[in-house]
Amino acid sequence: MMTTEAIEALGELGAHIAARQPDAVKSADVTLGELTVFAERDHIVSLMRFLRDDQQCNFETFVDVCGVDYPERTERFEVVYHLLSMRMNHRVRVRIRTDEDTPVPSIVGLWPAANWFERETF
Repeated sequence: MMTTEAIEALGELGAHIAARQPDAVKSADVTLGELTVFAERDHIVSLMRFLRDDQQCNFETFVDVCGVDYPERTERFEVVYHLLSMRMNHRVRVRIRTDEDTPVPSIVGLWPAANWFERETF
C-alpha cells in the first residue's frame, strides 16, 4: 500500500507534467496509487519526449503500449502507454484516444523498443 506522501508526490508530478505540457495534457490524476495522464493524440511525441527528458520525470524506460476498444465511442480506441522511472521509482500511464481512420504518431524515434508493440497495437 502506498503512503499518503507517495500519493501526494504522484499528484505533484502529475501537476508538474500538466503545467509544463499544457497543449499535450488534458488531465492527470492519481487513482489507486497510479498516475495516469490523459493526453492529446497529436502531441504524444512531444509529451513522451518531455516525460523521458525532464529531470523531475526521468521516465527513461518504455514498458509497453496496448490498445483498448470502446465501440460505443466516436473515438473508439484508446492507446495506453506505460513508462517507468527507475531513478524516481515512479510509473506513469499515458492514455490517448483515436478513431478508426486517424493514425497515432509513432514513438519509435524515442524508444526503439516500441517498434514491436506499435506494430501489434496499431
